[in-house]
Amino acid sequence: MCLRENSAPVAALRRARRRAATGALLAAVVAGTLLAGCTSTGTDSDDERGQGDGRRDERTSAPPTGSVLAVKIDNVSAARPQTGLDAADIVYAEQVEGGLSRLMAVYATRFPEAVGPVRSARETDLELLRQFDEPTLAFSGAQSKLLPLIDRAPLHAKTPGDADAAYFRGDEKPAPHNLYVRPGKLIDSPPGADALTTGFRYGPAPSGGTPEDSRTVRYPAARFTFTWSDDSRSWQVAMDGRATVTTDDVRVAPATVVVQYVTVRASQFRDFLGNNTPYTQTVGSGRAEVLRDGRVFDAGWERKTAADGTDFTTTDGEPMNFAEGQVWVVYAADRS
Repeated sequence: MCLRENSAPVAALRRARRRAATGALLAAVVAGTLLAGCTSTGTDSDDERGQGDGRRDERTSAPPTGSVLAVKIDNVSAARPQTGLDAADIVYAEQVEGGLSRLMAVYATRFPEAVGPVRSARETDLELLRQFDEPTLAFSGAQSKLLPLIDRAPLHAKTPGDADAAYFRGDEKPAPHNLYVRPGKLIDSPPGADALTTGFRYGPAPSGGTPEDSRTVRYPAARFTFTWSDDSRSWQVAMDGRATVTTDDVRVAPATVVVQYVTVRASQFRDFLGNNTPYTQTVGSGRAEVLRDGRVFDAGWERKTAADGTDFTTTDGEPMNFAEGQVWVVYAADRS
């Protein structure tokens, strides 16, 4: 994978283009949230809602050539081992109902044959995906009151109802933990590293940092542990105390892990049991910890608007470089 510092002019042009739509999208989000109210029900019980209903003509159009693919991936024990997780350029981990976690894997430089298990979208995903230029979002569905917001978002939403040929059910796990997507059936070819308009920089590590063998991030009902491996020069992932290995028997091991402290607040959406859906706020600023090369670096983060990527800086105010390879971003509630 090539270095990506020189992609900044391309990213700037794409972000300028996207900002024009930000006001309209935010207005739609506010309106949709008010309509949702505090008694909305659904989420995982509504995974299949919105499939094949022809909600808008644009959803059947082909994604643009430069579109990244984002896939919502199930992350409960019944869904593991996952498929295609090792091939993602970026994996985002977010908190969902009941203190559990869900993943969003972003693919730009290569597509695996299949990815999954695929699960439902959340309101948080819409803000997170605004940093990309017309991304394609593969997901199993969403609760009915969130669907209008997804319709208005500047992305290509692809459920099994929109792209039936791209999805299939596996026979090794029970439903709903057995839905998979074939990326090559959604997008002809990977768009390349320039499509990763995240604001991330790659290069040599800064000076300083503290030696780190292992770091654990805890959610109320889930946990992620990253253990440094000198042999592979990467952080081996374990989730809920078990090593993360794909169905192809590949150990998932990113080169860089970001623990990003953010505001996690209650949204206006609830699941069918009445549990509130957390909203992870990825626009703003705060603190972070960057794990690379067997060390942990204190850092700051800033994302000015939803159309921007996220800038990470060292404690000296210099840009924070990541190591080349897969990046995991784990969103943790900032309780400081």
